[in-house]
Amino acid sequence: MLARPALADDFSRAEVFGGYQYTRIGIAPGENANGWNGALTGYVRPWFGVTADFSGAYRAIGPVNLRAHTYTFGPTFAHRGGRLTPFAHVLAGGFHASAGFQDIGAGLNGFALLAGGGLNVEATRHLAVRLFQADWLLWRGAGVTEKKNARISAGIVIRID
Repeated sequence: MLARPALADDFSRAEVFGGYQYTRIGIAPGENANGWNGALTGYVRPWFGVTADFSGAYRAIGPVNLRAHTYTFGPTFAHRGGRLTPFAHVLAGGFHASAGFQDIGAGLNGFALLAGGGLNVEATRHLAVRLFQADWLLWRGAGVTEKKNARISAGIVIRID
């Protein structure tokens, strides 16, 4: 098998991320939620890509089930150097939050903004571990802006040439 020469444009064209997320909604009293986070990033340059990020966070408070889903899109900036790839992004889109008790439920849709970044550690050419991704999260819906939220994610990144 022949080794591929390292060229300036020899980088992963796409990355698929999937993993766990912890979300803190509000400061005091605030709520903690657990869930999932997934993203697809297409890179047009080694340092610049466009990301589509989706997540779900869930919390039960007694008999009431709370759910929050986000769908955001935007630019991602990465610094590729050796096995470590730090990245930063600003993603905008929407959210859907809902609460349910037995057969009764209510939902709210609105604007979502995520700003943050993280660190991927290469395991193989096509597999990396996202050690962390930390995001500040803003939600705006029904005339209310909630900006004291944070999300932390970790998981696996599959790299596609």
